[in-house]
Amino acid sequence: MSEVRLKIAALFEKHVKRPLSFPQKRKPISCLKWNRVMGSRFCGNGKVGVFSLAALGILGCSLATAQPYPTKPIRLLTAEVGGGSDFTARLLSQRLSESLGQQLVVDNRTGGVIIGDIASKAQPDGYTLMLYSSSLWTMPYMRSHVPYRMDQFAPVVYISASPLILVVHPSVAAKSTEELIALAKSKPGDLNYASGPLGASPHLAGELFKYMAGVNIVHIPFKGVGLAVNDVIAGRVQIMFTSVGGAVPQIKAGRLRALAVTTAKPSPLLPGLPTVASAGLSGFESVSTNGLFAPAKTPPPVIERLNRETNSAIARAEFRDKFAGVGMELIGGTPAQFDQFIKTDTERMSKVITAARIRAE
Repeated sequence: MSEVRLKIAALFEKHVKRPLSFPQKRKPISCLKWNRVMGSRFCGNGKVGVFSLAALGILGCSLATAQPYPTKPIRLLTAEVGGGSDFTARLLSQRLSESLGQQLVVDNRTGGVIIGDIASKAQPDGYTLMLYSSSLWTMPYMRSHVPYRMDQFAPVVYISASPLILVVHPSVAAKSTEELIALAKSKPGDLNYASGPLGASPHLAGELFKYMAGVNIVHIPFKGVGLAVNDVIAGRVQIMFTSVGGAVPQIKAGRLRALAVTTAKPSPLLPGLPTVASAGLSGFESVSTNGLFAPAKTPPPVIERLNRETNSAIARAEFRDKFAGVGMELIGGTPAQFDQFIKTDTERMSKVITAARIRAE
C-alpha cells in the first residue's frame, strides 16, 4: 500500500501546478489517463484525497467495461447424433438458449476422446462447454493413451442417468438376483452374458456384477446392443444388462425376465423392480450418465450461472416427461455433488476395468 501512495503522491506533485485548460475538441481518453489528469486537477487544492478519487476512477471504468455472461453464442460439444448425449444436448440447448439470452450451438463429434481433447484445450471463458457420458472418466483406464486429464474439466451439473435392467432368458432357473448369483456359483463358467461394444455401460455393468458377486459368467460381446438383445431372446445367451427402452417391450411380451435395476435406489422409471444392490451387493451402481462440463479455471460465477440455469431447466415437468420417455432420469444438483459422484464412480469402475483387463482401443 505504501508504494501505491508514493506513486499517487508523485502524480499529484507532477500535475497539481499545471493551469486548468481543456482542449476544444475532446478525444477518447483511457482509464489510466483519466485517473492521472482529471484526478489531479480536481484535487489541486490538496484538501481532497487524490487516493480516493483515483479509486473512484478505477471503479467507474471497471463498471463501464464489465459485461454480464454470456455476450456471444456458446459452443456445446457432445457425442454423435442419435445417442443419449446428443438427445440431452439438443433439449438442454433449446432451454438454455432462452434463459441465457445467447444461442447454444451443438457441436457433434465422434468419440469421447476427441470431445475431451477439444474441451481440455478450450479457453476457460464459458464459451466452450462439453456434455458427455461416464465414458469420459472411464476411458483413461481402457486406453493406452488419452489426450486429456479429468482435472482439466470443471464439473457443472449431473444432468441425467440411464439405468440398466438385469434381464435373463425365461428358461433360466432364477427369478431374482439372489437366485441368479446362487445359480452362477453352482455352475461356474456355464452361464454367459451379452453386451454391446467393449467398454460401454452394459459391458461394465456385467463386469461389475461378476466382480462384486464373485461369479464366473462368460462375456459374449456384440457389435450392437440390438444384436445382443436378440441373442438373449433366442436363448443363445442367458443374461444381459440392457437399457430400459430396449428391454421393457420385451419384458412385457414375456420374451425376457427382469430381475433388477442397476441404480443405487429403486428407479421411478421401473416401479416395483428391486435394485441389484439389494441382493447383497451393497454399493452396486452402474448407470449411463450425462453431465455438463466446462474447461478447468472457468470463473466460478460462470459455473454458478450455468448450474443454476440447467437445474431450472431440468426441473420442468415437460422436460422430465421427455427424458422419462426414453428411459432417462433427471438428476441435477451442485457442481460439488457431481464432482463427488465422478470420484466415487471412478474409484469403483477403475478397479473393475483393471481386474477384468478391459481394453477399448
